Amino acid sequence: MGDALVRAGIIGDDHPEIKGHETIAQALRHAASALEMRVEIQWLPTSELVDDVDQQLTGFDALWCGPHGPYSNSDGALRAIRFARERKRPFLGTCAGFQHAVIEYARTVLGLADADHAEANPSAQRAIVAALSEPRVERTAAVILDPASRVADFYKRTEVAERYRCHFGLNPEYVTPLHRAGLRVAGVAEDGSAAVVECAEHPFFIGTLFMPERTSRSAAPHPLVSAYLKAAAVTREMRS
Repeated sequence: MGDALVRAGIIGDDHPEIKGHETIAQALRHAASALEMRVEIQWLPTSELVDDVDQQLTGFDALWCGPHGPYSNSDGALRAIRFARERKRPFLGTCAGFQHAVIEYARTVLGLADADHAEANPSAQRAIVAALSEPRVERTAAVILDPASRVADFYKRTEVAERYRCHFGLNPEYVTPLHRAGLRVAGVAEDGSAAVVECAEHPFFIGTLFMPERTSRSAAPHPLVSAYLKAAAVTREMRS
C-alpha cells in the first residue's frame, strides 16, 4: 500500500504489569510493516476522555479499544466508541473493548439506557455483559466464524484458534435484539457464546472477545489487524 501513514488511537488504561498496550502496538507494527505502511500510535487513557471527546478524536484515522477493564472512566470509553461508530472510523474492540462496544450499541442504538457491565456493576438490572459460564483466562480456544461474515473473509477460513483473557461476555439474551439492530454475531466459541461481533452498516466495526494482538507475529501479522489498518488507510485517503 505504498508509504501510507495512518494514525491509530488506542483507548484504554495502561497496566504496565500486563503490557497490553505494547502488545497492541507491536501487532500494529507487524501489520504495517507487511503492508508497507507507517502507523502512528497514540494512547488515549479513558481518564482523559471527559470533555470535548469528539475534538480529541477527530484527527485519528482509526480507533482501537483495548483489554483490561474495568476502565477508570467507562463513560469516556463509550463516548470514543460511539464516535468511531457514528463517524465511520475503523474500530476494533478487543476483550474489554468488545464488551464496551456491545454496551454502547445497546444504549445508543437499542435505546437501553441502563445497559451495563456485570463486572463493573454487579447489581445491574440490565447486564448486557454478564459472567461467562466458563471463564477463558490465558486460554487458547476455537472460534467458529459465520461463513457470510466480513470477519471470515478477512481470515480466509471459518474456524480459528485465538487467545483469551476474560471472565465476561455478551449476555445471550441480547444477541437477537442486537442482531436486529445491526450488530451481528460473526463468530462463536465452542459453547455457542458470542466471540466476534461486526456492524454491517459500518466500513469496519468489529469486536472480539479474544485478543488478536496476542497471536500476531512479525512474520505472520494477524489478519484482523491487517484488515483494520487497510480500512484506516482508506479512511485517511477519503478524509484528505
